[in-house]
Amino acid sequence: MNALDQLKQHTVVVADTGDFNSMKAYAPRDATTNPTLILKAVGLAQYQGLLDETVASHLGESTGELCDRLLVRFGTEILGIVPGRVSTEVDARLSFDTAATIARAHRIIDLYAAVGIPRERVLVKIAATWEGIRAAERLERDGIHCNLTLLFGFPQAVACADAGVTLISPFVGRIYDWYRKRDGIEFTAENDPGVASVRRIHAYFKAFGYETEVMGASFRNIGQVLALAGCDLLTISPDLLEQLQLTEVLVPRRLDAARIDRAAIERVRFDEKHFRFEMNEDPMACDKLAEGIRAFVADARRLDDLVAARATR
Repeated sequence: MNALDQLKQHTVVVADTGDFNSMKAYAPRDATTNPTLILKAVGLAQYQGLLDETVASHLGESTGELCDRLLVRFGTEILGIVPGRVSTEVDARLSFDTAATIARAHRIIDLYAAVGIPRERVLVKIAATWEGIRAAERLERDGIHCNLTLLFGFPQAVACADAGVTLISPFVGRIYDWYRKRDGIEFTAENDPGVASVRRIHAYFKAFGYETEVMGASFRNIGQVLALAGCDLLTISPDLLEQLQLTEVLVPRRLDAARIDRAAIERVRFDEKHFRFEMNEDPMACDKLAEGIRAFVADARRLDDLVAARATR
């Protein structure tokens, strides 16, 4: 049995792509998207028709509305392939605006509902800023499930769980990148700070009975993936899914809720002041959160430009 099939025995495998063909090849349960992945997908010839059709069917709408329709169109196609859920991202330009994030999330869910997709099959992706977490708390009360992304710091994870968020996406690879650049070290999976971050979060959530799911994300190599076998979910890019499928190695469970030493884990709480202070104390989390938002915003603007250009042809 290959490593991918073994991994699926311990963990829900999620496809981190907007490419339908990749999803069909690796049979994930769920899929995650973001503006970067959709921008990459619409640059491929096989997906040009989706862009043209979406824009042509809704001429007269704003660029922002057309972009949301495009994201939902991709999500709808994805849900015809995967049996579970798709994550669709709120515009990262709203990362520090709680009210606007809530409104945009409702619009995304309404667009899915209009084509017959129930909200249980959609996770609204929101950046794990303080404002984003507060928006997710309200959305969860409204029955809209959320995936809090760009998560690098332990305070983000705890605040999300206390807010009742459905799922969080700690970014393993980007944490690894930061420490590798700072320290000049090529970490192994066992001393990888990104892997350690997810293990800590997973243990904390299981120790205190949180229902929030942990989905490791942003992997750089299959060693990082396999070191987190047993995590609730792992979202993996097509190239790493292929490597896992081609790899013949024993994949044991590495994260096990039954083996957690609960007595050794201290409970913590974060109000806004404590959250902002502790995030400020973690230069990696500050740097990567800000960098991640900027990158998503840049790609959202590129997607805007592409959609606007098609609408005026």
